[in-house]
Amino acid sequence: MLTTLKTAFTDTRAHELAWALGREPLPALACMDVELSGVHVQLRLLGASHQVLLDEEYGSFSETVACLPGSTAPLPLGVSKHFGAWEYEFAARVERLSPGSFAGRAQELLALVAEHPHGLAGTFPGDPCAFTALLVQRHEGQIRWRTWHAYPQEGSLVATRTRVATSELAGRGVDCSGLNAVEAPM
Repeated sequence: MLTTLKTAFTDTRAHELAWALGREPLPALACMDVELSGVHVQLRLLGASHQVLLDEEYGSFSETVACLPGSTAPLPLGVSKHFGAWEYEFAARVERLSPGSFAGRAQELLALVAEHPHGLAGTFPGDPCAFTALLVQRHEGQIRWRTWHAYPQEGSLVATRTRVATSELAGRGVDCSGLNAVEAPM
C-alpha cells in the first residue's frame, strides 16, 4: 500500500535516526495490520520514520527507528539480542546516491513495496522521493521485515533488515509467501 502522509515538512537527516526496542506505540500517520500464521504485526509510519509492533500468544515486541527527540540510542549497524522468549537481529546500512540514481532507486523501492500485500510506504510532502517504506513476511518460523528511509535532500537511503523469532514461532511451520519480494537489495 502506498500513501501520501499528511504532515508538516520537517527537514531531518539520516544521522538523526535512533533505534529503540520495547517502546510504547507512538502516534502514527499510517498503519497496516498483517496476520502471519497467528502472529499479529502492525506496520506504523511515523512522522519521524517507522515502528513495528508484534503481538502473539507468547508476548509482544516493538521496534522503533525514528528521529526521536532526546534519544541517546543511535542507529546501530547491527544488533543481536535475546530477551524473554524472543531472539532479535537487526542490521542497518546508509547508502549515498547521486540525485539521478536516488530518484530511480526511490521509485523502484516504492513500486516494490506498494505492490506487495504486506508492504506499506508513505511519501512525505514536498518531495515524492522522501519516503519511509516497510515490508514484512514470515519465513521458517521467523518474522522478517525490511525498511527504507529516504532523505533526498542529502542523497541518503537508510535500509534496515530485522529478524525476530521465538521457539514457539519456529514450531508453527514454514510460510514462504512473499520471500522473493523481500530480497530486494538493501
